[in-house]
Amino acid sequence: MDASVALLSILGALTIGAMSPGPSFVLVARTSIAQSRRAGLAAALGMGVGGVVFAALALLGLHALLTQVGWLYLALKVAGGLYLIHLAVRIWRGAGEPIHVAESPADTAGAGRAFWFALATQLSNPKTAIVYGSIFAALLPAAPPAWVLLTLPPAVFLIEAGWYAIVAVAFSAGRPRAAYLRSKGWIDRVAASVIGALGLRLALDAARPG
Repeated sequence: MDASVALLSILGALTIGAMSPGPSFVLVARTSIAQSRRAGLAAALGMGVGGVVFAALALLGLHALLTQVGWLYLALKVAGGLYLIHLAVRIWRGAGEPIHVAESPADTAGAGRAFWFALATQLSNPKTAIVYGSIFAALLPAAPPAWVLLTLPPAVFLIEAGWYAIVAVAFSAGRPRAAYLRSKGWIDRVAASVIGALGLRLALDAARPG
């Protein structure tokens, strides 16, 4: 396969994967509505950095390592599942608490927390590492030219951060935020249930034999 075609195929597959609903989408959407557009965009940057980490690990052969060292993959799945459950519990417990959405433009503390929170959420799912590794293994030439290797990480960042930036802008608009403030309790509990279910599924998959 031509290197340019391979690169476009990889980026196309990763774009579809990024747009698929999951805990990352829920987190960015909720952050954008509940906090601010600044925090949502910071979360989008966290997702982009997480994507670059997965891309780098895939290029280094993490996919082969995880498929050969079964216990390591299981440990990562359990750890990722427990983190998502922990995140769900935090959101659920805070569902009934009032929230102040006004944020000073100079206040970067909330944005910093959103960035690290999003990065941890992105990295908590080892299945994403497998997806990246599988796509790279299937579509990347055996000896890719240097320009492809140099292009992949920034392109992955643009895909992940770009998509979640769109999510952040959309969900931080006036109407979504007003709707959230009117129904914060049950919206937070729905988000917590979705994230918790994904974490539980991840942990149960690790415990399932075979």
